Amino acid sequence: MTTLAGVPPQVGLRNVEWGTFGLIVGCYALWAGAMVWLAGLSPVAAILPLTLLIALHGSLTHEVLHGHPFRSRALNEALMALPLGLLIPYNRFRDLHLAHHRDSRLTDPYDDPESNFLDPAVWNRLPRWRQRLHRANNTLVGRILLGPILGQIAFLREEWRGARAGDPAIWRAWALHLAGVAAVMALVVASPMPVWLYLLCVYAATGLLKIRTFLEHRAHERSRARTVIIEDRGLLAFLFLNNNLHVVHHVNPGVPWYRLPALYRAGKERYLEMNDGYVYRSYGEVFRRYFWRAKDPVAHPLWRRR
Repeated sequence: MTTLAGVPPQVGLRNVEWGTFGLIVGCYALWAGAMVWLAGLSPVAAILPLTLLIALHGSLTHEVLHGHPFRSRALNEALMALPLGLLIPYNRFRDLHLAHHRDSRLTDPYDDPESNFLDPAVWNRLPRWRQRLHRANNTLVGRILLGPILGQIAFLREEWRGARAGDPAIWRAWALHLAGVAAVMALVVASPMPVWLYLLCVYAATGLLKIRTFLEHRAHERSRARTVIIEDRGLLAFLFLNNNLHVVHHVNPGVPWYRLPALYRAGKERYLEMNDGYVYRSYGEVFRRYFWRAKDPVAHPLWRRR
């Protein structure tokens, strides 16, 4: 028997990942401090800390769905009861992201829930204004500024289709999520932070997380060669909990975030051979190369041959 993250179910305090647990507790505590104390001094001064903390919470949500810090799924999911980022139900993120980890389907416009590619036939039918919007979204600046709203619209459209078809998992996930959103918003209303400013922080944090997903996967004939390595060790790497070493995570989805750099150092040649040299030295390089220009076409370039 294994968990959804591929980690054997074990019990006992020795199996708790205290570093991850402490980071989750610290994230909530700093969020509360920014909401109450810092926003009390100046709501504007709280914008940047709250944006970073909401983004970090999003990365921690990703850790939790992969079976961290506890081996108990119920305990892990209890840690995510407060959706600081408001937009995505935890259970839907869990199910869709684990489906995304079927590497043979990475970048598939239909079977990879996190693909940014469209079927060329769908792309060709889009009106010109929507094509221009998608092209802008395929630049890094577009992904940061437009990606949150475009991604949320696409996500909600698919969720509504599934809900109308009677998928009970979607209805349950949204019921739990809306209860959590109500709790978060009640805390926001009770704090000195204006609601509209908190919503701005949520949007900015979502745009920040779009930097990580911007080029995580590329179109390639070999599935293992579709996943990137970004050799960054700065603030963004921490905020993304080392998922910039993305092929290492895909090969070892049950390994906690703080062990990924050591795994990469120990097997760098193997990972780069595996992903056919799909590597960038830093997020600075990514910004310099793709801030104003698209890395990929919107239409999947290999789709006709698959």
